Amino acid sequence: MIGKLEAIVERFYYLEERLADPDVLSDQKLFAKTNKEYKDLSELVSTFKVFKNVSENLESAKLMTKDSDPEMREMAELEIEQLSEEKTDLEEKIKYLLIPKDPEDEKDIILEIRSGTGGDEASIFAGDLFRMYNKYFEKRNWKTEILDINEGSVGGYNKIVMEVFGEDVYGRLKFESGAHRVQRVPETEAKGRVHTSAATVVIMPKFELEEIDIKKDDLKVDTFRSSGAGGQHVNKTESGVRFTHIPTGIVSESTDSRSQHKNREIALQKLYVRIQEAQREAAYKEQKEHRKSLVGTGDRSDKIRTYNFPQNRVTDHRINLTLYSLDRFMEGDLDEILDALIIAENAEKMKGSDD
Repeated sequence: MIGKLEAIVERFYYLEERLADPDVLSDQKLFAKTNKEYKDLSELVSTFKVFKNVSENLESAKLMTKDSDPEMREMAELEIEQLSEEKTDLEEKIKYLLIPKDPEDEKDIILEIRSGTGGDEASIFAGDLFRMYNKYFEKRNWKTEILDINEGSVGGYNKIVMEVFGEDVYGRLKFESGAHRVQRVPETEAKGRVHTSAATVVIMPKFELEEIDIKKDDLKVDTFRSSGAGGQHVNKTESGVRFTHIPTGIVSESTDSRSQHKNREIALQKLYVRIQEAQREAAYKEQKEHRKSLVGTGDRSDKIRTYNFPQNRVTDHRINLTLYSLDRFMEGDLDEILDALIIAENAEKMKGSDD
C-alpha cells in the first residue's frame, strides 16, 4: 500500500506543476480536468503525510522504551499507545480514501417519479415525494428543469420528469431508485383506516452526448406522435423518439418533452444506461461470488423505503435504518439516510477489496 501511496504523491506534485504550465492555463478544459484530479487527490496526500509523521514518531517512541531512565520509558509507553491508535485510525481513513470513486457520481441526473399502486393516494404521494426532493435540492443549491408533468385527478402527479443540475447529484441520489411505499390515512378515508400505496422513483445519470459511445450504424430510430390520456399536452407533431440498439435488441423511447430534439437526447441517455446495466449484469453473472449492491437494480419493484405517517417513521429496508423523524424527512432533511447508505456501500467496497 505504501508504494501505491508514494506513486499517488508523485502524481499529486506532477499535477501541481501542470497547473502552473502556461499550456494548461490557456486550455480551459484541460485546466479544469487537471485541477479536478489535483483536488481529488489532495485529502489522500495530506492524510498520508500525517500517517508518515505518526509512523516515524511511533518508531522513535519504541526506541525510547530502551532508555535507562524509568520516567522516559513510561512516557514512551504512553506515547506508543496514543500513536498506535492514531496510526490505526489513519490507516482506516486511507483505505476509505483509496476506494475508487464511481465516475458517474459527479453527473447531473434525470429524475422520474411515477404513481404506483394505490390510485389517487399514490398520485398524491408522488407529489409529496416531488416536494420532498425539491426541498432537498434547494438546501444543496441544485438547479432543476421540469421536462414532463402528468397531474393526478385529485392532486399530485401520475408522472413527473425533471433534470437536476449541481455538484455530485448522482452520487447523492443514486440510491433513491426503486419503490417508495407510504402508509397513512388518506383524506378520502371516512373510517380512519391506514392505507398502503406506492410511488416509484428512477434516478438516471445524465451523460454528455459525446460521452455516449454507441455506433450510429447499430441504432434504428423511429419518431412517433406522443399522446396519452391525462397529459397536459398532446403533441400534434411526431416529437416522440424511439431508439432500438440492434446488437442487443434494447429499446428506449421518450415522450417526456414536446421537443423532438430533447426527446432524442433523453431516449439516447436511457438507452446508454440500459446497455451499461445489461453489460454490468452479464459481468456479474460471470463472477462466482458477487455482493449485491445496495443500489439494487433500480427496478420499480424493489421496495427500498417505507414512509409511515401515523408513527412519524421512515425506514430504509436496505440498511435496516429507521428514523422517527418523518416530518423532517419530508421537508428535505434526507442526509442522515443518504449518508448512511453511502457509508454502507463504501464498507461493502472495502470488504470487496480485502477479499
